[in-house]
Amino acid sequence: MYSYVEQYLDQWGFSVGGATKCKPNDNKIMLDVNFVVCQLCALLTAVWFRLYLHPSKTSPFVRHVVATLLGIYFALFCFGWYALHFLLQSGITYGIMILTGVEHMHKYCLVVALGYLSFCQITRVYVFDYGMYSLRMARKEDQLNQSQKLLAIRRMPSLLEYFSYNCNFMGILAGPTCSYNDYIAFIEGTPYRHRDLETKGKVNGKSRLNDPSPNTEVIRKLATCFISLLVFLSVCKVCPVERNVDDDFIATTPFYAQVVYLYLSMLTTRPKYYFVWTLADAINNAAGFGFNGYDSNGLPRWDLISNLRIMNIELATSFKVFLDNWNIQTAHWLKRVCYERCPYNPTAATFLLSAMWHGAYPGYYLTFLTGIVITLAARAVRHNVRPYFLGSPTLKFVYDVITWAATQIAICYTVVPFVLLSVGPSLKFYRSWYFCIHIGCILLAIALPVKPRHLRLKEQQPAVQPSLESTDSNSNQKQKAT
Repeated sequence: MYSYVEQYLDQWGFSVGGATKCKPNDNKIMLDVNFVVCQLCALLTAVWFRLYLHPSKTSPFVRHVVATLLGIYFALFCFGWYALHFLLQSGITYGIMILTGVEHMHKYCLVVALGYLSFCQITRVYVFDYGMYSLRMARKEDQLNQSQKLLAIRRMPSLLEYFSYNCNFMGILAGPTCSYNDYIAFIEGTPYRHRDLETKGKVNGKSRLNDPSPNTEVIRKLATCFISLLVFLSVCKVCPVERNVDDDFIATTPFYAQVVYLYLSMLTTRPKYYFVWTLADAINNAAGFGFNGYDSNGLPRWDLISNLRIMNIELATSFKVFLDNWNIQTAHWLKRVCYERCPYNPTAATFLLSAMWHGAYPGYYLTFLTGIVITLAARAVRHNVRPYFLGSPTLKFVYDVITWAATQIAICYTVVPFVLLSVGPSLKFYRSWYFCIHIGCILLAIALPVKPRHLRLKEQQPAVQPSLESTDSNSNQKQKAT
């Protein structure tokens, strides 16, 4: 749904928008300003929305209408008339949902939504700069796992609810995406209505508050935004990514220095994502959306729709850990609609779908194709090598240090085409490294094979049954003894 904003982040600007005619650089700066102004206005509006349109003070209908109209207004202000693609695409998919049955709507929505998205993205590469979509997948009840049952939509949304979900002012510019049920529960003021609470309303013997204040969390996230923006503006020009493919740099710089520079140059690109995603999270929290229960200490958690965990990203010791903490909500969406549903090669299918979601630039596909190879290699190493380092804390520490360095370099190596976008510079970079990480990962994946996911799950099921039977037999023996 938010690939438009993803591509905005990739270049920190747009090439189209607003009605004002100006030079490309001026237009880019103007749209940067528009985006930040709209997000700041959305933050203030979110506070007003929570205080004066609280579910206890007004009806869900009013909250839907206000959230939708404000979202459309902000989108028009920021993107100009191209924001109508939000409404057009949402209207098309809603029409499909009405005209087709539950058993087939996910197929038609998938084809139409991806077709519309691809058309917008291909057009964007050559003419414009837009493209967004939402996607729903339908299944029978007995085919759903527990998390899918929790998020399943049991009734047809009304047109107002559908547009409110897709175009609300809190997430229309930068997300993050969220489940439909979570959003509707927030609008109606019943955030736990559809969730199975094991603790039955209590944590550590303390009753849950019905409506905890998000003020502390919003202030903390705004401070993170300020620091991220300050860091980005300070260092983004110091280590440009393009220097990795500069002929003089490649010819005169030792390889170890190229590795260090690659890490530093990609490190300086992350704060802009930290800024935009954390600000979007703060906006939703300020409106009262994002409450995720209480932690073990009884403190409120506001991470229901958080999109990243910065420390986990920077200290990641595996490719999977990095991806699990980066663009979290999109990763959840990809997992639910693709990885958990694809019977064969779910990893490759998920990466390819992610590439289509991001856009039509060749660099995106080079990045995600590389990601497939590195993911398979990282999984093979973890399953085959890691157990040998768990014998002592010292060995575990050595393993963590090595895998941290390997993960950070692998991530940087993978996402260079994502930043450069074009085929020529991307392949030039990989050639300067002699495709060494590609080759090494392919060899590791072949030498250290891992059983397919569906076979591992089958092996785990019989292992669970004997333990259950032994537990039952032990309990029966105790009953007889008594």
